[in-house]
Amino acid sequence: VLSFATVVLSFATVVLSFATVVLSFATVVLSFATVVLSFATVVLSFATVVLSFATVVLSLYFRVVKPASKMFILYLFVGKVYLSVLLLYLCKMNKLIIGDKIATHPIIQGGMGVGVSLSGLAAAVANEGGIGVISAAGLGLYYMNKASNYLDACIYGLKTEIRKAKSKSKGIIGVNIMVALSNYADMVRTSVEEQADIIFCGAGLPLDLPSYLGESVENHKTRLVPIVSSARATKILCEKWSATYDYVPDAIVVEGPKAGGHLGYGIEDITNPDFALESVLPQVISVVKDYEQRFSKSVPVIAAGGIYTGEDIFKIMKLGASGVQLGTRFVTTAECDASIAFKQAYINSKAEDIILIKSPVGMPGRAIKNTFLESVAAGHKHPVRCIHKCIKTCNIESSPYCIMLALLNAYYGKLDKGFCFAGTNAYRAESILTVSETFRNILNEYRVVKTSTL
Repeated sequence: VLSFATVVLSFATVVLSFATVVLSFATVVLSFATVVLSFATVVLSFATVVLSFATVVLSLYFRVVKPASKMFILYLFVGKVYLSVLLLYLCKMNKLIIGDKIATHPIIQGGMGVGVSLSGLAAAVANEGGIGVISAAGLGLYYMNKASNYLDACIYGLKTEIRKAKSKSKGIIGVNIMVALSNYADMVRTSVEEQADIIFCGAGLPLDLPSYLGESVENHKTRLVPIVSSARATKILCEKWSATYDYVPDAIVVEGPKAGGHLGYGIEDITNPDFALESVLPQVISVVKDYEQRFSKSVPVIAAGGIYTGEDIFKIMKLGASGVQLGTRFVTTAECDASIAFKQAYINSKAEDIILIKSPVGMPGRAIKNTFLESVAAGHKHPVRCIHKCIKTCNIESSPYCIMLALLNAYYGKLDKGFCFAGTNAYRAESILTVSETFRNILNEYRVVKTSTL
């Protein structure tokens, strides 16, 4: 039996070695294809310029000499249009593939609580070819009339939001669940039961996340994507998952210190260049490559935090990111689930209004300065009592306010009793657009900068 097992293991080793060689060859082929496409793009750009110039010259010449030549000019014009369309195609963003989920655009809408990203925003983003994300934080606060207690209301609310999003879109719908939530397990189980396409987990390391998939880990419909802030955290999580569940993440989001909301960094690390997204991203990609080879599985690394424009996307993807996560830019959209007053706070803000705060949950956060936060900074304690114990790490006795209640008030536009979490680029918002218009602007920004670098 031992001899037979040894033979089987040897055969498995040979198979794995062969798979590694195949993957290496595929990587070389893809690299060569990228070079060829880049060269073709340059040639097409040059051809487009030449055709444009020729069209102008010939138009002027044949206007006086040969009316019959208008057909020739038309051919030139059609050729120019064709090349322009082809150039646009070559300059488009790559698709984002997470397991069996394929997003037309590598853009994930960040989960934003409380109530900022629910089914309305998530479905709109999914309909544009991105990945829409529902935030599970505090969902029960909106559905207290549907259950006898907060925890049951959260379950009901999440089921409702996932179903509503799926009824509005055939695209990819994810759920963002904070590990720090006291009902974290309920939210994960509900997401799996409702067959959410992806679960994004941050605000702590979701070391036990695969356990909620049941016995059939590999055949589940829900993909698991942890959110990390360092290569060290990535390695710890991947080691735990691989050793305990024989599983590695379907993708990994690396969130840098320029993000909005709660941050996975010490206050002193936020401005340290060593912790910048541009520094951490390549380190995480390096860690992930080892697990990709060991499991013969693609694990895309997604960049988040401080990404706002198409140019930002182009730059970060040049560093190896397979996709990006944006939250702030989608707040000032018509489909965003927050109130108009919430969105207007972004539009009215200036760069100096985006500040760091100390959250009651024990983590630093980034928000838009207002009278409520100024009152907190001055040492005033707002009358509170903890009703739901929604965050594991929140100590209401020593906290000046209830974080969930403050964010709920902001959602409803009561900014004298709450505040808006926001990323570093919130002040760049100028008006409220539709999600479709926002996508169109981002894609155009990306194409412009990609074309200019040829």
